[in-house]
Amino acid sequence: MSAPRAAQLLQSLAGAAIAFGVGGSALNASLYTVDGGHRAVLFDRFRGVLDETAGEGTHFLIPVLQKPYIFDIRTRPRSITSVTGTKDLQMVNLTLRVLSRPDSGELPTIFKTLGTDYDDRILPSIGNEVLKAVVAQFNADQLLTERPFVSALVRDALLKRAKDFNLILDDVAITHLSYGAEFSRAVEQKQVAQQEAERSKFVVAKADQERRAAIVRAEGESEAAKLISDATSSAGGGLIELRKIEAAREIASTLAKSRNISYLPGGNNMLLGINPSM
Repeated sequence: MSAPRAAQLLQSLAGAAIAFGVGGSALNASLYTVDGGHRAVLFDRFRGVLDETAGEGTHFLIPVLQKPYIFDIRTRPRSITSVTGTKDLQMVNLTLRVLSRPDSGELPTIFKTLGTDYDDRILPSIGNEVLKAVVAQFNADQLLTERPFVSALVRDALLKRAKDFNLILDDVAITHLSYGAEFSRAVEQKQVAQQEAERSKFVVAKADQERRAAIVRAEGESEAAKLISDATSSAGGGLIELRKIEAAREIASTLAKSRNISYLPGGNNMLLGINPSM
């Protein structure tokens, strides 16, 4: 092969390679891929944001004139922290967990009005707004005793506000609630005072019961003494003698059971005050 012809062949191959490279670059520039769980909004330099969205897969576009913007439409968690005041002017620290996603059918509107960082623009703002509005309706202690009800109110109000911005909330919940140091200390002191009050009530009730029992015992003893006195006065010395005999029997029984005593001294009747003639 002659040199001129070889040079011509090399030039042809170089041109083909250049054409192939340019064609490949143009083809690559005219394709874009949307991953799973995402949607694409196409911006056209002449028509603006197109109303149709592109789903998952590979799609064509006009290079230079059109540009795709990819949106994640999966549910994502977000925490919103707010410091707000209650109805009784106590400061409360609240943390709200929100599971949100954009309305896939309204992505062109979201892109035109809010941009791709729509959640950073909207959720903190409406979250704080709703929390302040709802918490202001309750006293500080009610936020604990009626927490499910408060959480439901926050959820309903936040769902309505998010709908205005084409956002869908799958779940809203209050995950953290704490009070300021002064209020926490006041609550602790109140609980201690209530416990002391309950303890004092118990002590007073116990003392009252003991007093009533003492009165009943005293009344019983007085009644018994009166009955004994009446019986003694009516029976003369017979009752006294009977009690002496009963006491003597008890002493004799006790001594008889003792190992160290084998007989009962005859002089014990003098100690018992029993007449030997009886």
